Amino acid sequence: MLKGKCAVITGSTSGIGLGIAEGFAKEGLNLVINGFGDAAEIETIRAGLEHKHGVKVIYDGADMSKPDQIEAMMKNAASVFGGVDILVNNAGIQNVAPVEEFPTAKWDAIIAINLSSAFHTTRCAVPYMKSKKWGRIINVASAHALVASPFKSAYVASKHGILGFTKTIALELAEFGTTVNCICPGYVLTPLVEKQIPDTAKARGITEEEVIKNVLLAAQPTKRFVTTEELAGTALFLCSDSAASITGTSIAVEGGWTAH
Repeated sequence: MLKGKCAVITGSTSGIGLGIAEGFAKEGLNLVINGFGDAAEIETIRAGLEHKHGVKVIYDGADMSKPDQIEAMMKNAASVFGGVDILVNNAGIQNVAPVEEFPTAKWDAIIAINLSSAFHTTRCAVPYMKSKKWGRIINVASAHALVASPFKSAYVASKHGILGFTKTIALELAEFGTTVNCICPGYVLTPLVEKQIPDTAKARGITEEEVIKNVLLAAQPTKRFVTTEELAGTALFLCSDSAASITGTSIAVEGGWTAH
């Protein structure tokens, strides 16, 4: 059912996004991957996905804080693949600091990349999905779309916002064969999480080992990190016919975190 369709995945040159890209390519989806990184490494990723799975993969380096670049990326995807069938809004950044010390530029960047970029990709993708009477929009939120943690005001605000955005667009597209859902992961050992470990240690005045044990995994009753393979499987399920009546909701993949 999915083979030959086009998926745009933002923030997919590493971490969760790359895991989803791998899972999608394995099922025969053509891809637009996006993100920052070393050009040679990104080309290795792009070519590897293409050759390993026999699909077409293009890379677009659009800056997710720039609406004009986002729009250009979506138009390019449509011109290459004839439309956008699946959109995964995954791009995200993080900063950890007490609110009175939180850099205003970081707040603006987090809201732009984590939340506003999803608006810009979605507004561009929806006309193609409406015309085909089929589409899937998956917003990678976080357990922090459901609960809060201290020192992460911008991130938590952006993820709560993406959940509200998801519900709204799901209602708008409900009669057009298009579903809109959130995946809310717990902690995954991605570069984003690895980077915030020393920041959290500094903010809380504890060691990095204590951050992993007593802050990150303390929230997850399973006491292990969620894997990118698990998240890719969840995304593929949401794209399947079996999930055609699942829309406007969130699936928590967080080891029981929000069951507390």
